Amino acid sequence: MGVAAADGSGPERLTAVRGGLPVGIEARLLAGDYGGDESVQAFYRQRGFQPVWSSPERSHELIAALDALRDHGLDPAEFDVDALRAEASLPAAGLPPERQVERELRLTGTLARLVQQIRYGKVDPRGLYRMWNFSLPEQAFERGLRLARVVDAPSLQAAVEAQAPDLPLYRELQAALQHYRALAALGEWPKVPGGATLRPGERSARVPALRARLAAEGEDGLPGGSDPTRYDDALAEAVMRFQQRAGLAADAAVGRQTVEALNIGPAQRVDQIRVNLERLRWVARDMLGDHLMVDITAYQASLLLGGQNVWSSRVVVGKSARETPALLDSVQHLVFNPKWVVPPTILREDVIPGVARNPAYLADHRMRVVDRSGQAVDPALIDWQNARRSGFPYMIVQESGADGSLGRIKFSLANPYSIYLHDTNARSLFRRDTRALSSGCVRLEKPQELALILLDDAARWTPETLEAALATGKTRSVPVGRDIPVLLHYATAGLDDAGRFQFRPDIYDRDAAVLAALNAAVR
Repeated sequence: MGVAAADGSGPERLTAVRGGLPVGIEARLLAGDYGGDESVQAFYRQRGFQPVWSSPERSHELIAALDALRDHGLDPAEFDVDALRAEASLPAAGLPPERQVERELRLTGTLARLVQQIRYGKVDPRGLYRMWNFSLPEQAFERGLRLARVVDAPSLQAAVEAQAPDLPLYRELQAALQHYRALAALGEWPKVPGGATLRPGERSARVPALRARLAAEGEDGLPGGSDPTRYDDALAEAVMRFQQRAGLAADAAVGRQTVEALNIGPAQRVDQIRVNLERLRWVARDMLGDHLMVDITAYQASLLLGGQNVWSSRVVVGKSARETPALLDSVQHLVFNPKWVVPPTILREDVIPGVARNPAYLADHRMRVVDRSGQAVDPALIDWQNARRSGFPYMIVQESGADGSLGRIKFSLANPYSIYLHDTNARSLFRRDTRALSSGCVRLEKPQELALILLDDAARWTPETLEAALATGKTRSVPVGRDIPVLLHYATAGLDDAGRFQFRPDIYDRDAAVLAALNAAVR
């Protein structure tokens, strides 16, 4: 922000004196010397450059809204609140004209940043993820209109608060943030030593530490009886409640994963909640209305139509070496009995080495080699040992069939990364609790149910007619009757099937980068 001349003869003063505050505000904005963004310019153009902050009460509401940022996992200190508090306390009418303009634009610029952070997030996810394609923030003109609605509202603080995502999950995260901050204020939790898996009924010197750790998080009724080393039924119930909260299988077995989750402290949980509040701000606008949500870390997909969950399914997602990306997409069409053109990564890392080790690999997997025009190529003529180094000019295609990698239905998406939803021939994987096992695509446990909903033609497509079409074995593309957004969303805190809050393991180690960006100073 520019500084007026020491003698008060700067251009802002002359302009403001001759034409009043609106002229001074316009001049400062035209000079680009105000430290705001384009929405501030749009806001003042829309109101004829009239000032906003003549009322001390309005200025103090802004400070209160900044203080409330903590409830959203954001940091009021980034806004230099103490200096703004002093600025807001100044009587605007008693200031020199150029200082009135400076104060005016500083407070409005602060409000613009405040609304931006609560509504869209502090961090730009495009700086973290190359594939990010969720809806972008509104353009400057629309954000200027939004600023005007906030400023003109009866309560500025309430209007700012209303910019946050209006989602039950967001409110659950806020409540959890308050809860875990209170726990963190009491100090760190006791650690549980590692060792062999503990099961109910066993005795171990580690049991008192387990009991103390759960009690520190608020579990009552765990005195331990006459034998504090015995893993009793009351402790087992407490462990299962903890496992649910930690996004683990609630089996009361205290193995490596459970011990690791137990040894995550309350301050770390606070950070984890802050990260997931930020993630939700990035995607909240795309979660309004009908959509198909693939919750990557919950290994679950659900379809919401008219505000109701009409379908849900367990899913298998990408393993850590081949992550399922966060994407906004849509189902373009269905493919019955799909052939599978092996993607480049799987071709390079799995298929070519497999054939090099075992010449029968292709036949065993019902695969064939074709050139770019689709003509068959004799695999015996290919130097498989050197194919990875010398380049592979062919494609590998797996024929359709229930035992194929894509199963009997593929849900083609629009992205260019060969990521889609599909059936699978490995149905036993859905019985596992941890299902990060694919090469990036999303496998569905109940694809036929989803297909009928998306086809949206009860007269033509029934469970019987769909099964008949699949039973032919013929590959066939079928248009969908519903245009439904598909969200592939990554979150390490959310709601379980019963609507209870839970943390999830950070299966792709993405939290640290978001937290670092969230804690970084704003440039």
